[in-house]
Amino acid sequence: MTEDELKALAADKVVDARGMACPGPLLEAKKAITEIPSGGILEVLSSDEGTNNDIPMWTRKMKYEHLGTVEEAGYWRLFVRKTV
Repeated sequence: MTEDELKALAADKVVDARGMACPGPLLEAKKAITEIPSGGILEVLSSDEGTNNDIPMWTRKMKYEHLGTVEEAGYWRLFVRKTV
């Protein structure tokens, strides 16, 4: 997806993990994904650069879809589609 398409997505759940160190954002994402339906979108906000590796690796392992990442001023927005 393009950055504009990602920015236009309406997430089913948003996890604001800004200010948390690794593995905080990933742990919050793991909890939150259980609260959305299959096909739903989870948006993770994180200021920890390691999350940019952790979330995509986790989505591959869990068979979810990492839709992409948008870099904002001082943090990242990561988008995950729950596919199972």
